[in-house]
Amino acid sequence: MLFARRSGLAAAAVISLMLSGCGANLPPTASISNEMSGAGAAYPSIAAEKPEGMPRPFGDPTASGGGGREVIAEPTMADIMAPSPLPEMSWGSATAPVTIVQYASLTCPHCRHFHETVYPELKRRFIDTGKVRFILREFPIGKTSGNATIALRCAAPDKYLELYGKFMEQQASWVSQEVRLDPIFAVARQVGMTRPQFDACLQNQGMIANLTWVKERGRKLGIVGTPNFFIGTKLIKKELTIAEIADYVEQAGQRGTPTAAASP
Repeated sequence: MLFARRSGLAAAAVISLMLSGCGANLPPTASISNEMSGAGAAYPSIAAEKPEGMPRPFGDPTASGGGGREVIAEPTMADIMAPSPLPEMSWGSATAPVTIVQYASLTCPHCRHFHETVYPELKRRFIDTGKVRFILREFPIGKTSGNATIALRCAAPDKYLELYGKFMEQQASWVSQEVRLDPIFAVARQVGMTRPQFDACLQNQGMIANLTWVKERGRKLGIVGTPNFFIGTKLIKKELTIAEIADYVEQAGQRGTPTAAASP
């Protein structure tokens, strides 16, 4: 009876952790090139890395980026909106009073849940009405997510959000422990990408370097997993609900000052 009770408590603790999000605390020696490598590349092994498709949940909302990297304790809007080598993928008015930045991994089930259940209402109530500018930034966790992320960035800009949604909605068809390029391409081709374009994309070292910069900037800002959000300068390390977003937007309106300026 005591063992059963302890087992039940352990299971509850695991469930509680998993509600927080997908973790990304790789060992200090882990390179982002392990996650974003081209087709046919040899991936260095990372002993502490868990299998793809089994995200490492995190439960401590105060955890820092860690890994021996510099982490900014209280990032300013200038830090958060530092010019990127890749165009910001954003939706909504550049002069909206509230800016929300989401860091996401394509293999994260919590990111999928947010995109399917919260984002449509966020778009209807706040983005389309000019109250929120929404920015989506890549934070791939694992090799499969890394390859899919490169393909996502190689899509036409006007197809980015569509392809992002397809990767999220179809996670079960392409996420696995081993990197499977054919299923990833099967999703990418739904927005018009050809196989030669896909293969060339995965070998694009400039793209890989730029995506590395995006993720390293996230780590420097304190991102430890996905989904993580910045609302203005406030970092929230969990999946947001539409009620929480509405509360943040209302607070910003009461202050009467923008939470962010348009990025350069």
